[in-house]
Amino acid sequence: MGSEDPMSYPADGEGPVRPVSVSEFLLDTCTVTNHDFLSFIDGTGYITTAEQRGWSFVFAGLLPDDFEPTRGVADAPWWRQVFNATWQHPEGPHSTIEDRSRHPVVHVSWFDAVAYAKWLGKELPPEACWEYAARGGLDGALFSWGDELNPDGKYLSNTWQGVFPARNSAEDGWYGTCPSDQFPENGYGLHNMTGNVWEWCADWFAIPVRSVFPTDGPKGPVTGNLKVQKGGSFLCHASYCSRYRPAARVGVSPDSTASNVGFRCLKQV
Repeated sequence: MGSEDPMSYPADGEGPVRPVSVSEFLLDTCTVTNHDFLSFIDGTGYITTAEQRGWSFVFAGLLPDDFEPTRGVADAPWWRQVFNATWQHPEGPHSTIEDRSRHPVVHVSWFDAVAYAKWLGKELPPEACWEYAARGGLDGALFSWGDELNPDGKYLSNTWQGVFPARNSAEDGWYGTCPSDQFPENGYGLHNMTGNVWEWCADWFAIPVRSVFPTDGPKGPVTGNLKVQKGGSFLCHASYCSRYRPAARVGVSPDSTASNVGFRCLKQV
């Protein structure tokens, strides 16, 4: 588990590379889709964090040119605060998911993801289980399919091509999210473990330390301020965020919501 590759970010705590064992588990082959999440909402009447708060973060490039002025994040102005952006309206009130039923649900907080998982008798994956699954049996490989990003010129995940954030050539066929099963499955039969959307994990975020980090089914610290997200998203690019790798990780506030974050569920066996 982990990476010390030059593409990694020391502050993210990907390293040290360390042996980890996990118990047997089942993982959803795809991220939870809008269709899946609609069934949950219809069955429970659940109201998401973004709906309660009244806004969520949307990537500016997904907004129409005549969209009303919005606040941006100081260090990342391509993220815009859009009122009434929710899982059903990913770019704000003018947008819908009518043609995106198979796309991953987005604008879901860690709390929303946990509620959905519990509804199905499942849970969010511990980071170690997620990373094990994302590797697809390729121990130590840089990506889920090997060490080359685009082998033989083929695009195997939904990431950014071009110059971030100004121009995306969409050579992989997608500008925003793509269907949850769009790209080839990895060695364990799982789709889009990297790219497309960041995925919430169960763990609190911490920087691993070899001498104290457990190797047998680690679940991270028992408390914290940030939750782990894995896998990168359609916005990842080598010049900005080369986190479209199994080892990559970030820590995010559990109430955070954005247009490039989703999840999948795990069931212990």
